[in-house]
Amino acid sequence: MASKQMVFMNQGEGETSYARNSSSQGGLQKRMKPLIEAAIKDLCTLYPQKMVIADLGCSSGPNAIALVSFAVEAINNHCVQFEQPPQEVCVLLSDLPGNDFNAVVKGLVTLSESNKPGLVTVGIIPGSFYERLFTSGSVHLFCSSNCQNWLSEAPEDLRRNLVPAYDVDEHARHERLHMVSEAYARQFRKDFTLFLELRAKELVSGGRMVISLVGNRSDDHASQFTHLWEMFAKILCVMASEGVIDRAKFNSFYVPLYGPTDKELREIIQEEGSFSISDVQVHDRSSSLNNPNTTASWVANQLRAAFEPIVVQHFGEVMDEFVRTAKRRWSVEGSLEEELARYPRAQLVVSLAKKA
Repeated sequence: MASKQMVFMNQGEGETSYARNSSSQGGLQKRMKPLIEAAIKDLCTLYPQKMVIADLGCSSGPNAIALVSFAVEAINNHCVQFEQPPQEVCVLLSDLPGNDFNAVVKGLVTLSESNKPGLVTVGIIPGSFYERLFTSGSVHLFCSSNCQNWLSEAPEDLRRNLVPAYDVDEHARHERLHMVSEAYARQFRKDFTLFLELRAKELVSGGRMVISLVGNRSDDHASQFTHLWEMFAKILCVMASEGVIDRAKFNSFYVPLYGPTDKELREIIQEEGSFSISDVQVHDRSSSLNNPNTTASWVANQLRAAFEPIVVQHFGEVMDEFVRTAKRRWSVEGSLEEELARYPRAQLVVSLAKKA
């Protein structure tokens, strides 16, 4: 199983990088903007002089500073509207140490320089959001886009008992479906509870958090458990059956990734108890995939950008063959559209306020 230090997107700005394969994520981030603006409006009333904003799981590429840019813009607009002096703002981006921070720094500098005469200081905080990252009561707003789907680790009981997360044998996979889904759900509950506890310690009184996750609607009949990475697993499964990758290695491959329902999120937030729920929105994700750019090559590169570091650590350099296998599988007319329709997803956007 890949350690948490390997859970990062493909680096650089090349053809297979996350920076070149993250356009759909940028569109999803825009859905968070109204909730970020509403949170900033409340915070500016409580803290009119200075504010600390942090993005958890910023990744790299053009989307890295999008959420914090929404927040800075909202602060500036508030100051102009109410004829207040510009606020001092500190913007911090965080991700795992293996993240490609080089391009991120350039974006932060541009953000800082473009906000004159207001003072915007910037910084990088490497580390896992399943650990403490900031001093107590120091952050006003946390934001994060599609990152809490990544678990701190794959479910231990599956690994300990050698239960494949996605078995090559379809019958065995179906028989173990409930066991696997329950294991992943327990791990997500444990991790998301810890995430909430840590952020509550780091937020100021009345601090806010706006996050998005990929998941399912609670009332959706399709919310029966499927891996967020099932399309990806199917390609690896073909490669294992063809002998391109070792079958035993495939059966011991666990991706620490889970997509909750909005009901699960509400329950965990309420049980943890540090936050009140300001808003929960459920958006259809299919529109981000139903466009002319959704070709077999495009989807394969999207998957490669997200999963290559984990795959290479476990199987070695097999991603070129992965792309070829994916293109071959989806070359039949209508096969890709059928595959995408089989896994409907929702984007869950949550706005939280720290309780007094």
